[in-house]
Amino acid sequence: MSIKKYTIGTPFVTDATVKEVKAENSIREYISVKENTIELTFPLSPDDIIYGLGEQLGGINKRGRKYRSFCSDDPCHTEDKEALYGAHNFFVLSGKDNFGIFIDFPGEIHWDMGFSKEDEISIVITGTDADIYEISGESEMEIVKEFRDLIGKSYLPPMWAFGYQQSRWSYPNKEQIDRIVKGYEDADIPLDTVYLDIDYMDNFKDFTVNEEAFPDFKEYVATLKKKGIRLIPIIDAGVKCEDGYDVYDEGVENNHFCKDRNGDDFKAAVWPGICCFPDYLKPESRKWFGDKFLTLTEKGIEGFWIDMNEPALFFSMERFKKAVDYVKKYNGEDLNCWDFFSYRDQFSNLSNNNEDYKNMHHLDGKVSHYDVHNLYGYMMMRGVSESLPKDSLLFSRASYIGSHRYGGIWTGDNTSWWSHILLNLRMLPSLNMCGFIYTGADCGGFNGNASRELVIRWMQLSVFTPLFRNHSAIGTRDQEAFAFSDSDEFKRVIQVRYRLIPYLYDLAKKCCDNNELMFKPLGFEYKDKLSKECDDQLLLGEEIMIAPIYEQNKSGRTVYLPEEMTFYKLSGNKVTHKEKLSQGIHYVDVALDEVPLFVRKGKTVPLCAPAKNVDSLDKTVTEYLEG
Repeated sequence: MSIKKYTIGTPFVTDATVKEVKAENSIREYISVKENTIELTFPLSPDDIIYGLGEQLGGINKRGRKYRSFCSDDPCHTEDKEALYGAHNFFVLSGKDNFGIFIDFPGEIHWDMGFSKEDEISIVITGTDADIYEISGESEMEIVKEFRDLIGKSYLPPMWAFGYQQSRWSYPNKEQIDRIVKGYEDADIPLDTVYLDIDYMDNFKDFTVNEEAFPDFKEYVATLKKKGIRLIPIIDAGVKCEDGYDVYDEGVENNHFCKDRNGDDFKAAVWPGICCFPDYLKPESRKWFGDKFLTLTEKGIEGFWIDMNEPALFFSMERFKKAVDYVKKYNGEDLNCWDFFSYRDQFSNLSNNNEDYKNMHHLDGKVSHYDVHNLYGYMMMRGVSESLPKDSLLFSRASYIGSHRYGGIWTGDNTSWWSHILLNLRMLPSLNMCGFIYTGADCGGFNGNASRELVIRWMQLSVFTPLFRNHSAIGTRDQEAFAFSDSDEFKRVIQVRYRLIPYLYDLAKKCCDNNELMFKPLGFEYKDKLSKECDDQLLLGEEIMIAPIYEQNKSGRTVYLPEEMTFYKLSGNKVTHKEKLSQGIHYVDVALDEVPLFVRKGKTVPLCAPAKNVDSLDKTVTEYLEG
């Protein structure tokens, strides 16, 4: 195993790596430096597989698609999208020659992974300053471990953060939170956490609490804690521009905000209206904003989710005015189709526009935000993590390699589509490869209306993910576990999670400590053709294979076993089925209230008794699942 580093130009220091690697005196033949770009080109053999790239769409094998590294606020995760909220510039090429590539570059990168030419990887870095790391190894896992050692150990939250979590945009007041807690209590369904989305704030202003909606907030947080339930608030990246609002006033006075091209504080609209944006690339500004979180930890808050930190921009005043002026030209006129399309696009292109990112500057105007865009969420999470008490829950929407050391991530605004259960599964090993162990998707889907069957089938996957959070959007149907008919089926699935928590937590800790993967593609362990092509099953640790159902109106599914395994179905506190299955293809039935898993030959999985929350969980092993 070895790592070679090739430095082109003068790269911006991202702190993505923790291990010093001396740069080579020359660059490799696959790297070419153009006038405004750096390009990398690799040949692809017919059987080569591409793993990695973290939070991206597509299959476990990333071959045959185009991707873009540019943290993007995009709530519609359709198959044609090339970028989501994270920029994770690491992949492993698995074939005759195994190697990994990490590109430490904080700006935009385009990845053509055998799309334009089936026998070629073509990567275009939109700049001329980057560090490129080449990692060699005998196996995919050796390469991943070497990369993980390069970038440092992963964040792990306290064990209570592995409990079942309930969220919605929004539960806007104490009465709604009480309704949710009572709903779970009455249904006798375990619950550890309830989330506060933006409506808990005073007019969406960070570090404020609407006192009418949440009177005596500190006392209320303590009341829930006595029940074993944590209240977790959201904090957004933008700070409302409002004189008299202490966070804004301090930011202006102490020069903590990003600048525009004229040297004034850069301003754009997000939830509170016009906002300024802390310059998280400045250590003193990072610390200032991070310390603000202590105003809520002093009220008993033990964790946060941070959002809109790509950063998301609804619009800037400069571009909004241009759009309005443009439209006024057509006022009262008979528009032809092309005029109409132009009229419409003035507003549809306002959000998250590169013109605004290029007008936003860091380090007192020295660095264009566009050139370091992918660091914004990372540095925000870093500042928060460095200020919070050590045993805190923290996860983010936007991320870059390196932010895995400071918190987890969730995979953003997915949809209540059956295909997004499979998307959730496929992202897990790629995210683990890039260091993100504490991760999960919005179980049940964020956008859209979820069916009862979809939510419970999704839970059968989320039972195994470190972050197990049911989250849905404003205006959609209620999808809490007690909101559907026969909530006992949901209860029995969630109880299985609690039986597995000691095992899952110990596994996550081991993976963080030893730079290993919780979730692996079958092709990492088994080298037969079916294992390498398998895209809807994963290995969990060394003991388990998971194969969730992700299609509607199905009572079971077909699975491929690369070796003899023992098939179990768990429901509540019971093992409802145990069957040794031979290597090969099998059809297995799985009821809605059962969790399927396969234990590998010679392995054991410990189970404990379920509990109403992690604080009351007895971790004593009550039985073992044996392979």
